[in-house]
Amino acid sequence: MNKLRYLRKIAVVILIASVGFVACALAADFSEADFNRISPFNISPVRSLWLLRQIRYIIENYQVDADQKETSEDDLLYGAARGMVEAWKDPYTRFVSPSQLKDEEIELEGHYGGLGMYIGERDGQILVIAPMEDSPAEKAGLKAKDHIVKVNDDVVLGWTSDRVVQKLRGEPNTQVTVWVRREGEEELLEFKITREIIKLKSVRYEMLSDDIAYLKLTQFKHNTDQEARSALREMIRKGARALILDLRNNGGGLLDASVKIVSMFLKDGPVVETRGRSERANEKYSVDKSLFMTDMPMTVLINGGSASASEIVAGALRDRGRSKLIGEKSFGKGSVQTLFPLTDGSGLYVTIARYYTPSGVVIDHVGLSPDIEVKGEPDRNISNDVQLQRAIQEVKKNFRK
Repeated sequence: MNKLRYLRKIAVVILIASVGFVACALAADFSEADFNRISPFNISPVRSLWLLRQIRYIIENYQVDADQKETSEDDLLYGAARGMVEAWKDPYTRFVSPSQLKDEEIELEGHYGGLGMYIGERDGQILVIAPMEDSPAEKAGLKAKDHIVKVNDDVVLGWTSDRVVQKLRGEPNTQVTVWVRREGEEELLEFKITREIIKLKSVRYEMLSDDIAYLKLTQFKHNTDQEARSALREMIRKGARALILDLRNNGGGLLDASVKIVSMFLKDGPVVETRGRSERANEKYSVDKSLFMTDMPMTVLINGGSASASEIVAGALRDRGRSKLIGEKSFGKGSVQTLFPLTDGSGLYVTIARYYTPSGVVIDHVGLSPDIEVKGEPDRNISNDVQLQRAIQEVKKNFRK
């Protein structure tokens, strides 16, 4: 009972302090109407300010370690912003601080220290979308759809993907331990991985025979279409008469790049449509006729690590009758995020629309099912890659026609 009285006294002190704070603010050229106009909440602005003030007061004065932990005003503000954004329960709508935004810009430029994998959130879980080719993550054996449970000593259940990414990154040549839950395995799997400078390569190609070309896209960057065009042009000069396009473990990237890739194989017509609430989010993307290169027979490889922009390419080529899809069902990340820069250098990524294939199929949370399902894993040894071998068989059928 004494403890209850004590806590009530604390609440009264906080309430008095909060009332004084709001009263001073109102006296300083602010009316209640002003507060109503600028408050981020529809509830009473005074009530919301009181609540935040109370929470801060209690933590700063009674949390056991608060006097030993220095917390900046920016950390408090950005933490509140993240909490508000997370209330909408969309893993791809997210707030990033100025420093995080700079880190992401560095990543897009093509090099950073880390493990080299795409991760995302689904149903409250942090999943590996795809390990990048030749990355520490791939070499260690991480696979698409692995559920990340623990990083070093931290259990990451309930964490955002941004927070997990920050935990995974670090100085090159330092080690991080990742624990994952994998379908079909009873126990958690432990991976000790050494971080490296990740140099992002988006295109790999080779001739599989005298007349079958192989083009692998690992992501969609600003220059991916240029590199892919150059690669295909070289293989055509070498006598390519059929093509296998490998989009396995391609975690996505830029929408414009995916449209340009599709334009290499279709002369005209639709590629993808985005549908959202705002007028700017509703767009129909069509082939760029000037980029067309070849109508040679082709097949497309996909798997659980094929997401976002790679699903756009695979969906368009299949819907337009250009290619069959071979492999396993894709990840199902078919939504559009737009970055809204904020006044202090931070940013807000907002999901503004979802992708639809030319036939009107929604990709998000659904994925693309292959025309020919083949279980397996990508393998640099072509003879051991059962999915690739099946793609070769299929393209040869078309080649003979």
